[in-house]
Amino acid sequence: MLLTLFGFIVSGGAGAFFYFLPVIQTAFSATGHNDLPAATQPPAGSSPRAAPGSNDPFTVLLLGSDNDAKFSSTSLLTQSMILVRVIPATKQVTMLSIPRDLYVPINGGGTAKIDTAFAYGGARNAIATVQNAFHVHVDHYVWIGLKGLTALIDAVGGVDVVTGNPVLDDFYPADLSGGNPYDYQRVAVLPAAQHLDGIHALEYVRSRHGDLREDFGRSERQQQVLVALRAKTKTLSATNLPDIAAALGNQLTTDMGIGQVADLLPIAGGIPSESIKHVLLLPPYTSGAQVGDQDVVMPNWSLILPLVAQTFPA
Repeated sequence: MLLTLFGFIVSGGAGAFFYFLPVIQTAFSATGHNDLPAATQPPAGSSPRAAPGSNDPFTVLLLGSDNDAKFSSTSLLTQSMILVRVIPATKQVTMLSIPRDLYVPINGGGTAKIDTAFAYGGARNAIATVQNAFHVHVDHYVWIGLKGLTALIDAVGGVDVVTGNPVLDDFYPADLSGGNPYDYQRVAVLPAAQHLDGIHALEYVRSRHGDLREDFGRSERQQQVLVALRAKTKTLSATNLPDIAAALGNQLTTDMGIGQVADLLPIAGGIPSESIKHVLLLPPYTSGAQVGDQDVVMPNWSLILPLVAQTFPA
């Protein structure tokens, strides 16, 4: 499952994404995947929404998938979904983690865990599902694969975090080592201030078992590592960028064009870490339930929608 977190590049406050994407685009011709649903366009007769890069706020959906040998490239789940709202004028960022097991109407029919929306229709379907469920407008998206996060963190020299939310997992997927992607291994990330390379950072953000808060604990760890990744970019120079682009390979896609990203660069460096707000949909916003043989997270929309509306416009 990964964060995307993955996706995540934008996430640490958006800085890391804005910093790296022009290089990635140059290296691979273009990342532009025009995969936004029609619902993201302004209604007929209304004023067009300002493109990111202006001084107007914008929203990005970050998507992260396991894309190892267990999964077909056409049926990936999004193990991480994070809505990021950037307000350039006030230099504020809000990160809202969406539980992967949230039970919602999926765009195109049926009700299921929200992580299946991507498998049923890619970023377009995931965006439409989030927009319909949360009554928000998504301007852009970023998707990142499982190996992309580890490669990126290694390429920037690792990240520094205080792992106050420790991990001890006897059933961690051993899909990045060995020949059987269905094997498990034991991992432990103990509480301390420490420097994590890509593999250990992935273990920290990906582990789900052994945390009493389960997916909510993982969401908190994911946001923490993204912020640490953003901080690390401040130590890099242009000489690091070719290696970073090569490390990502085909592990990242986005609908943004290079011109839009270039406009965002001045915004990225001006957002301090203390201006990043972290939102988790803990109880009473959600509750655990069982649907058939599945454990799911049921949303309390009467509480969620007013909370979301405070930051994310429809």
